[in-house]
This record gives sequence, C-alpha cells and structure tokens, in this order.
Amino acid sequence: MDSSASDLSPHALHALIGFYAESGVEDLCEDAAVDRFAQTAEAQRSRKQTNENTAHQGSTPQGRDIQREGAPSSAPDRATAAPNAVSGASRPAAAPGGPIPQASQLTIPDEAAFNDARSLSGSANTIEELRAALQGFSGCNLRHSAKSLVFADGNPDADVMFIGESPGRDEDLQGLPFAGRAGQLLDRMLAAIGMDRTTSYITTMIPWRPPGNRPPAPHEIELCRPFVERHIALAQPKILVMLGNISTRSLLGLDKNILAVRGTWSTYTSQGRVIPAMPTLNPNYLLRNPSQKKLAWADLLSLQEQVRDLNTG
Repeated sequence: MDSSASDLSPHALHALIGFYAESGVEDLCEDAAVDRFAQTAEAQRSRKQTNENTAHQGSTPQGRDIQREGAPSSAPDRATAAPNAVSGASRPAAAPGGPIPQASQLTIPDEAAFNDARSLSGSANTIEELRAALQGFSGCNLRHSAKSLVFADGNPDADVMFIGESPGRDEDLQGLPFAGRAGQLLDRMLAAIGMDRTTSYITTMIPWRPPGNRPPAPHEIELCRPFVERHIALAQPKILVMLGNISTRSLLGLDKNILAVRGTWSTYTSQGRVIPAMPTLNPNYLLRNPSQKKLAWADLLSLQEQVRDLNTG
C-alpha cells in the first residue's frame, strides 16, 4: 500500500527529510509521473484548432473587418520570435539572468556563438575584464537558467590554480566555486597540505549551473573553454590541478576516465609557457564515494611535493 507525507508523524517526516538531505536530494518531484509528451501533443492540437478557427473567421467579411480594425492576428509577436543575435536561434525574450523556456535551453548554438566566445575572451587583458566579458556573453543558454555567474575564488596571484567542473546549487546561490559541502571538503583537503584559499586560485570549466545539476553538454563546454584558457593565461599559475573529468579532458586532452589518469603529472601550454598539471578527483565525487579519498590524499601529497620543489628550486 502506498503512503504519502500526510500519513507520517511530524517526527517521522522530519527524519525522512533529513535522510533525503544527507543523500544529496535537492529538488522534489510530483507524486505521479507526468507525461510531458502527451501534454505537448495536446498543446499542438489546441494550437492547430485555434489556427483553423482563426483562418475560417478571416474568410468572412466580418472576419476581414475585425482584422482591419486591428484585432490581434495569428502571426507570432516579433519581439518574441526575434532571433538570438549570438546563436542565431529563435527564442522568447527574457530578462538577463532570468528563466527561459526549456526549448531554448536545448538550442545548439551556431558557429557565430563560438566565434563570439573566442573574440570576447581574447579581448580581455585583465581578470576583471574577463569576468565582465563572461557576464556579457549571451551565447550559452546556461546563463539564463542560473542565478549567478560563478567566476573564481581565492588569490589570483597564487602559484596553484584549481579548475573544477560546473557549479552546483550552493555555488549558484553564493556565486563562488566549491561552496557548501564540496567546498568544505576542498578546504579540508587544502589544509591537510598547508594550503587554503589565500594561497590558491579556484575556478570551474563552466561558470553557470546546469539545470538540475545535469552534466554540461559538449557544446556548452566548448563555448566556455576559451574563457578558461584565457583565465589561465591571465592568472599565470605555476601549477594546475584539474578537479574531475571535464577539465581534464577539455584542457589536457586526456580522454580516459579520471580514475585512470588521476595523480599523473602532465603539462599544459599557455602562450608558450609550459605548466605542470595534475588531474585528481573532484570533491563532489569524493562526497559520493568516500572510499576514494585515499586516492585523493595520494594526489595531494604529490601536489605538496611539487609545490615544495617549486619554492626551493
């Protein structure tokens, strides 16, 4: 027999919600599954019937008089159907940073969006100019569903730069990378080797939270990659640490799983500078797989040795 929240005592309900929170549940779902395909089909049938009725009315003299008197026509509103100046795809107008319909979030940008990303990022001569360029970049639809631009945290003059994957709920709310439980874990990891956010610089491959914390799509990663590459060039770190698969694959060109390449030192070239780079496990992954912390600890010890050699060299 199915039960609902109304069947639980306040104490049991509190315990259940606490269990969900500890398990990482952030969003609630409907009690019953909703057939979105059926809803879409019904909406399409309704629009078709409306258009047929409008066309029939327009064929009568009375219908033509109504049209001449300025009654709304069935043509789409120009402001609503105006093409996106960057991506070339039609989307409803929305306030900057505000939500847009799901259909627009699935739009694949055209070559103009990628060219715009390269142009805007390349024109930034300081880290603050790069932040402003990202804030003005409209080619990535993630910015419309996110609350905040998650740019960077820590010391931009630090020797070590950490590059994560994409923001989650806490990062989106605070506008900082690695906030919440993942940020607390990262802080403890840094403290274990004598570092903190004043002696490191932290950013992510994707500066906006994907809806529902879904993985970023390949085209979203490619749209944001020029900004990260420019970020590295402007910060000029002496050591790079890639936190997770996305930054490792995108920047180091390693297509193996992070568990296969973590802890292995590689190099990243930025404007002729060769920078030692090491992939390791993302704190969010470690929260879900605490048994893997021993691997991350080995990587941290390797980083600590690399920093020590840098300071004594």
